[in-house]
Amino acid sequence: MTPVELSRTVLRAVRRAVDEGELDVVVPARAVVVPPGPGGCGDYATNIALQLARPAGRPPLQVAEILRTHLSGADGVAAVEITGPGFLNIRLHGATAPLVRAIRAGEYGHSDTLDGQVVALRIPYEIRAEVVADALVRIVATQGGRAEVDHARPGEAVDLRPVPAPEDPAPLGPDAARWALLHPAAHDRPRISADHLAQRESNPLFRVRYAHARTRALGRGAARLGFDGAADDVPHTEDLLAALAEYPHALAAAAAHRAPDRLARHLVTTADALLAFQHTVLPLGDEKPSAAHRARLALAEAAGTVLAGGLSLLGISAPDYL
Repeated sequence: MTPVELSRTVLRAVRRAVDEGELDVVVPARAVVVPPGPGGCGDYATNIALQLARPAGRPPLQVAEILRTHLSGADGVAAVEITGPGFLNIRLHGATAPLVRAIRAGEYGHSDTLDGQVVALRIPYEIRAEVVADALVRIVATQGGRAEVDHARPGEAVDLRPVPAPEDPAPLGPDAARWALLHPAAHDRPRISADHLAQRESNPLFRVRYAHARTRALGRGAARLGFDGAADDVPHTEDLLAALAEYPHALAAAAAHRAPDRLARHLVTTADALLAFQHTVLPLGDEKPSAAHRARLALAEAAGTVLAGGLSLLGISAPDYL
């Protein structure tokens, strides 16, 4: 079950509770599901009970208990626990395989949340504003919207004004220059330095591009051993699975808040999870390829697809070799 499918499952549980007279609320248009935070458990968590508590006139824990009853019997849901003030923590049957299949299907993370909307981006004549607006045109399009960029004339208000770059980033080259301007939040001054070119772990851009290259190398190594990836469930991959599941939310937030830095930082999170996971993918020594190796390879390749797609939206290349 993908995050989008789970969101619909949560909304169906709300609708059933309303239909049976247990809750007197308007069913919301969307239920946010995310990886559990500190103190949470399972594959995903949602704050829908806290969201509905006030309009329902009931304590959040009581709303959560009502919804837990309906969610527990839903297809694909293995267990539901309530934590904190009323968070619903959901454990799924087989979370990995559907996610891998969704990523393989293409356009993972794309949605219609901005369908038909035109996002005006009136910007100053400044290199960072130009690069941020260029990335936002592509990011907004993934959510069904259209961004229109225009330059403000002297004295006109602007819609997008990130802190300007302190110097020309062009000497860094196109990829590092764009990363230097896009990775920091708009209110942070970008750092224009050769550190963005360093091939070491302290450089986030290197980690993201290296992680993508590693997924391609794993595929080549598996081909030499005579096996390919299979979309089956993989145990003990919480960090990578959570990062991939969160990608659509990061993409939607980047579009909604006009903040490509949210996408850039999420790519770093995904890359770090992949780099910690990669050592389990290929057989070691005389070990023969197994179903577990095929499932791990499919998950790693899915991560590579997400990393390449995210970098492309930022206008940055994703090399197969690094």
